[in-house]
Amino acid sequence: MSEKKTIAAIATPPGDGGVGIIRISGPEAVGIANKIVQIDLLQKESHKVYFTKALTPSKEILDEVLVFKMCTPRSFTGEDVVEIQCHGGQLVCKKILQSALDSGANLALPGEFTLRAFMNGKIDLAKAESIQMLIHAKNTAALKAAKNQLEGHLSQKILFFQEELFSLAAILEAWVDYPEEGLEFLTTEEFLEKLQGIIFSLKKLENTFFCGSKLNTSTKLCLIGAPNVGKSSLLNALMEKERAIVTPIAGTTRDLIEGEIHLFGHHFTLIDTAGIRDTDETIEKEGIRRSLEAIDKSDLVLFLLDGSRPRTESESALLKEMDAQKTIVVTNKADLLPPRVNPQGVLISAKHLTGLDTLKELLVEWLETQNGQLSKEEVILVQERHFKAIQQAIDFLKTVEMGLKEGIGGELLVMDLKSAIHSLSLIIGRNVTEEVLNQIFSRFCVGK
Repeated sequence: MSEKKTIAAIATPPGDGGVGIIRISGPEAVGIANKIVQIDLLQKESHKVYFTKALTPSKEILDEVLVFKMCTPRSFTGEDVVEIQCHGGQLVCKKILQSALDSGANLALPGEFTLRAFMNGKIDLAKAESIQMLIHAKNTAALKAAKNQLEGHLSQKILFFQEELFSLAAILEAWVDYPEEGLEFLTTEEFLEKLQGIIFSLKKLENTFFCGSKLNTSTKLCLIGAPNVGKSSLLNALMEKERAIVTPIAGTTRDLIEGEIHLFGHHFTLIDTAGIRDTDETIEKEGIRRSLEAIDKSDLVLFLLDGSRPRTESESALLKEMDAQKTIVVTNKADLLPPRVNPQGVLISAKHLTGLDTLKELLVEWLETQNGQLSKEEVILVQERHFKAIQQAIDFLKTVEMGLKEGIGGELLVMDLKSAIHSLSLIIGRNVTEEVLNQIFSRFCVGK
């Protein structure tokens, strides 16, 4: 990804829409854009919007557009940037982009605009990753975590830890370099106490990854139960469309059927499974095996019971095996419930769409309880790369802690202390390798 080249790409998602944006960045951005618009963009002021027409290199009019001129360094990438805002048809966007390419621009690689922003010091690596998180956020919690990271909360925390560790490293080096001076900015006990405080804070941050890692993924919600308890009907009711086949014949569902729903800002992946029962039928047995496998891989399980009949021994046995922390019992067929019978769990009728609001609220309540340990203002680790860097830093600091207790010389401990600082640097992009950068930015969409 050469910084010397001028790059261009469509910055809006594929498909037709109201508005499309073509982004151009690099040393020749203004000159290239000047060739494909009717106005003299070279003479126009920076950071203003101009109404004009987009042209082909042969001066054929393509569309009426708005042109945004942003000269270095006050732009997203830190370079000269021009954004052309046109009508959002796929063809007109491609035509304008092609005009830019024909006029000397190079097609941008995935994430290349954001990479240039990072390379030019406009954002650090954690902020760059938050842009991708923001684009792909599937729920309000993920959106908030991405916003906090974009605002620099994680970066500020990492810089704070580094400053504290640099201070400790300086003290260690002073002890080593000037032993005859009797320098002791901190006693060994005070040094150890300060170090343990940093380790504690880092471990607290590390522990947020358990919930944070799930923010960018949907909650896997598995529907299980005996044949004909109404799993497929419930799937259809929650999705508000006929996703699964529903018949009175037991064993209709043979394979896993998935669907996506959003409830109050939370994203769920519903998994309809084969009815669990004893059977000799080969295909149905395979479906049941997959159902049991889906239970293990799911975040939450809805265990459906048939309200029109008593619970069977096999249902009771299976229910006892379920993890109570991730299982919600649902009694379906409320319209067929016998008199003076107290149903177990949530009472619904998937057929008549009753009780579904209560069930939806319960699902969201369960999910928010799982994430409830994360304070609203707390920095949350979402990226596995950040989690591993924190783990590595903690390991180095524990080595320093153990060394202090065992009386190991400061010249050896300072090396581990600096290694911990280096591990934290990887999060915000200092001393990061080109291979890591390529892995991160290759996941971005073209135009970002």
